[in-house]
Amino acid sequence: MAERPSLSQSSCPVARSIDLIGDRWLLMILRDAFDGIRRYSEFQRSLGVARNILADRLKKLVEAGLLQVQPASDGSAWQEYVLTERANDLFPLIVALQQFGEQYLFSSGETHSDLLEIASGEPLAPLRVRNQQGEVVTPEKTRVQKAP
Repeated sequence: MAERPSLSQSSCPVARSIDLIGDRWLLMILRDAFDGIRRYSEFQRSLGVARNILADRLKKLVEAGLLQVQPASDGSAWQEYVLTERANDLFPLIVALQQFGEQYLFSSGETHSDLLEIASGEPLAPLRVRNQQGEVVTPEKTRVQKAP
């Protein structure tokens, strides 16, 4: 299969972001990392992904500055993959995907996971794009403007 051309030089921020994290395994690893998974073996067990693919995607996430490798928090010889501040900025994307899936991709009554706030035990409020004044903005009220 031919390799897809890189979008890393595109003038579109969405294209560059997709080039960086558009692979399903990268997003699933980030989802698990946001859920507290930190070790290679835990990612492998959770995802069921082939080891070579997991190793490659973890390496890409580290190189992209989204994960950092550090010694295990329990003092063992293992290493852990920890989310960076840069990765934390992707949390709303993971929440948006979770909420989209909950709303549109499950039949009524079909079992699925829910994302809850720990303190209240309640589901998160639906994500909405807001302007600088805090008002909800819809796509028809936005436009793309190329930076000078």
